[in-house]
Amino acid sequence: MPRFHCDLPLYAGRRVELPPEAARHAIGALRLRDGDTLVLFNGDGGEYPGILELRGKAAFVALAERAEPERESPLDIRLAQGISSGERMDLTLQKAVELGVTGIQPLMLRRTVVRLDGDREDKRLRHWRGVVTAACEQCGRNRLPPVSPIRDGLTWLARDQDGPAGRFILDPEGAVGLDDVAPPAGPVWLLAGPEGGFDPAERQAALAAGFRPLRLGRRILRTETAALAALAAFQARWGDFR
Repeated sequence: MPRFHCDLPLYAGRRVELPPEAARHAIGALRLRDGDTLVLFNGDGGEYPGILELRGKAAFVALAERAEPERESPLDIRLAQGISSGERMDLTLQKAVELGVTGIQPLMLRRTVVRLDGDREDKRLRHWRGVVTAACEQCGRNRLPPVSPIRDGLTWLARDQDGPAGRFILDPEGAVGLDDVAPPAGPVWLLAGPEGGFDPAERQAALAAGFRPLRLGRRILRTETAALAALAAFQARWGDFR
């Protein structure tokens, strides 16, 4: 059943007008018709099935009773991702949402290829949040993982990240393998580099901040692969893949 994020108060019995972008997608791309069923959610954990009502170019949804299916993983895994270029970053964010990530911190690192400032930074952040929203619509999640404002990597690493949470920097030469990791007892941070990897100063800053170098096999993974592989591995061992 098609799902749409709708950033409005939702409750049973309400008749909601779909935002213009959602209406265009429902009518133009999905070819939904008057009387079709769909689901709306606003990110608070619930969802509302409803009936589509088309009135000219406007689209309304008559909402039925709230449902609260649990589709979140028991693991609280947050991704600090060195910004990669173009579709690589989009792919990482999209699939990380599907794999259950609970928060995303984009980092501007020294070897980041793309450079963002001012309006370009704001535009890119809005785009990434749109990617996350679309991924939630597709995979059934009713809570949107927040995408935090872009931070400088060294500045971010200098701050204490949620106290004693598990922290891992993805490093093909790391001394820690998955067999060395205890089941997470709280939030976990995964730190992944951009296309060029981490600068030595960034790696040292991560180690000083308590990040353990985690290796994933014997091969060097691309930036759009590393974080996703780690998320999948954590979910398979301790999350909801079991």
